[in-house]
Amino acid sequence: MADQPEGEKTVLDASLEVFRAHGMTTIFGNPGSNELPFLAGLGDDFRFILGLHEQVVVGMAEGYARATGRPALVNLHAASGSGNGMGALTNAHYGHVPLVVLAGQQVRRTVGQETMLANVDASTLPAPLVKYSHEPLSATDVPRTLSQAAFEAATEPSGPVYVSVPLDDWDEPALADDELLAKRSVTTAGTMPDSLRGELTDVLDGAQNPALVLGPQVDAAAVADPTVYEDAVVLAERLNASVYVAPSPTRCPFPTTHPNFEGVLVPGIRSVRDRLSGHDVVLVMGAATFRYHRWEPANYLEPGTEVIQITQDPREATRAPFGRAVVADVAGALADLAEATTDRGTRRGDRGSRTVTAPARSEQGMAGTEVLDVLNEHVDDSVVYVNETTTLDLDYLERIVIDRPGMYHFPASGGLGFGLPVAVGMALGDPEKTVVATVGDGSANYGLTALYTAAQLGTKTIFVIVNNSGYGALSGFAERMGVPDTPGLTLGTIDFVSLAQGYGVPASRTTTREEFDAAYREALQADGPVLIDAVVLGA
Repeated sequence: MADQPEGEKTVLDASLEVFRAHGMTTIFGNPGSNELPFLAGLGDDFRFILGLHEQVVVGMAEGYARATGRPALVNLHAASGSGNGMGALTNAHYGHVPLVVLAGQQVRRTVGQETMLANVDASTLPAPLVKYSHEPLSATDVPRTLSQAAFEAATEPSGPVYVSVPLDDWDEPALADDELLAKRSVTTAGTMPDSLRGELTDVLDGAQNPALVLGPQVDAAAVADPTVYEDAVVLAERLNASVYVAPSPTRCPFPTTHPNFEGVLVPGIRSVRDRLSGHDVVLVMGAATFRYHRWEPANYLEPGTEVIQITQDPREATRAPFGRAVVADVAGALADLAEATTDRGTRRGDRGSRTVTAPARSEQGMAGTEVLDVLNEHVDDSVVYVNETTTLDLDYLERIVIDRPGMYHFPASGGLGFGLPVAVGMALGDPEKTVVATVGDGSANYGLTALYTAAQLGTKTIFVIVNNSGYGALSGFAERMGVPDTPGLTLGTIDFVSLAQGYGVPASRTTTREEFDAAYREALQADGPVLIDAVVLGA
């Protein structure tokens, strides 16, 4: 069979049509020599967002994808640049954030010689942090590969993908049939059959004390369709179920002020087991079962606790160490079960069984939880939160009202450097919102150059450095592990105000709740980025 005829367009022309068809005309990048032919050929309808470090580039793209709900396009250099971005890629991988990472490769015929800036085995470099990775075997297959990559990134379970393209491929003639790529669509019909829906409904209706554990897939679906959030509330009320957020939450899938909301599950085996004790049926929706962090040796469940998991991620289903798993569309499953289950007619009082205590005031300074309390005093529909304060992650959803989809974001894998660049990307993706990023002083150093992009583009972002002069989360772990004298956990004084001002971001330092409240009020009125260095008591 003869090859497909070549058209009048180049590989670059056909590839840009693919990106346009997927709405991927904003590119986050830090260019190298291998990427120049691609970047030089972009049309006027493409926007290039420069980041000064590849980890920040990937983080900004993640924020943009979270805000828009669409795959974001990332342009990185070959092995060295791609390697620099892989720390941030862990967050996108475990957070199921759709990214298409397009990496430059040396001239095709020289790759095997391992010339300077060649990546001799490019597709294996980002594994296992991407769900698809490829370097096309010929220039003519580049547009099709990029089309596949865009669909792979967006198709559930969504996540980052990686494509390496030799720099001399872009000027090669494209295939005439490449015009069909921009007309393609891929639909996933993950509805549950009637028999399974009826079986699950019977189990839930027969439960004496059911619980719902909701995860990030619920919130991600609700960003696109707010009725998903409403279905979660209806299901909880009809079952009179206690609602928990799955351990290590990257998003908030349920309104934190609802009477059925019982908080976040602490990410340890014993902690989860004890919290779910007494529930005979636990329905996990849109989450892994479970993403533990603390090592707490124990049995996973108390006898008599049955766990049913519904997830869009086949890998989450297969790797679970217990329970029954169903791979299905989470939004559709929530809607089906909310309609099919029997309403028990019981409604709870205010805010479930939780009590939120005020932080103790100290003459020595401000507690970290006081920062959260000040943020909560100024919650409105224009504010979105990005959190990278691991010392406050369990307090965040207890103390701040999160009551709409897409309002809260946290790194999915613990890869530091998430907060600052993701906040910038979210502000670019949804410029009507004010993005408030709370970031620990330790993790801030991993993504600090994102301030440059924020200043250059005037993003409406408030960066709050929760500064306890050390790695507070690690200090807590060291205490629990019985190794409190571990070196390297204190940082001393870092002048974040001067650093921010050097990048062009107005900044101030606060040491009391009153000072922070005043600075935060002022920041909310600003038209561009502002940084507040909030000094808090050590962990």
